[in-house]
Amino acid sequence: MVAFPNCKINLGLQITQKRADGYHNIETVFYPIAFNDILEIIPTNNHNNIEYNSSGIPIIGNNEDNLCIKAYHLLKKDFPQIPSIQMHLHKNIPMGAGLGGGSADGSFVLKMMNQQFQLQLSDTQLIEYAML
Repeated sequence: MVAFPNCKINLGLQITQKRADGYHNIETVFYPIAFNDILEIIPTNNHNNIEYNSSGIPIIGNNEDNLCIKAYHLLKKDFPQIPSIQMHLHKNIPMGAGLGGGSADGSFVLKMMNQQFQLQLSDTQLIEYAML
């Protein structure tokens, strides 16, 4: 299965308060723009759970911090019947530019796995996973 996670821009941004976890609550309007990464997920019989690789813009950081890998493990924990997968991300959306590319990639993993493995999660449940 292949998908094209898009990025977004903020049309105005107001920070409403700093939270105890160090993040901020915000009020904004997100507008999606037609600039995409490319994400592919293929079920496999490999017993490593996930084989992940990427191309395009280099992704800085450890795989343990990668939102795509985290999304897989969140669902695998609650749905052990999910098979091992091969995941490839071609990164076009620059990191750290405020375009939400990493968040889009992680949320698309959740949506794609829900569809591909017929998990029957509602949009509300997918949002709850995305907030973890």
